[in-house]
Amino acid sequence: MKFRRALVLVITATIGFALSDCSHPKSKAPIHRYQLAGEIVRLDPAAHVAVIKHGPIPGWMEAMTMEYKVEEDNEYRKLHVGDGITATVFVQDLDYWIGEIHAAPKR
Repeated sequence: MKFRRALVLVITATIGFALSDCSHPKSKAPIHRYQLAGEIVRLDPAAHVAVIKHGPIPGWMEAMTMEYKVEEDNEYRKLHVGDGITATVFVQDLDYWIGEIHAAPKR
């Protein structure tokens, strides 16, 4: 009985781990693209997250400061606090991330 319960726990954990893959796309929903222009306020290297103070993102949100996941290592490495950037925000269901990041004048 204990062996069976342990086996079920191991299988459940393995399936959960496999389903937690961070690659995109996570669903079959379309990915929408929006243009962002802003300034890097803070970086979290462990999570690959950039906190960006940005202007309005037409069609998606008002101006604010918020966290954005940066999926690509090479894109994240070129970010520095205080940098002005433009980027594409990719939105799929409730998930969002940035890419196509370029240097730009501060806003």
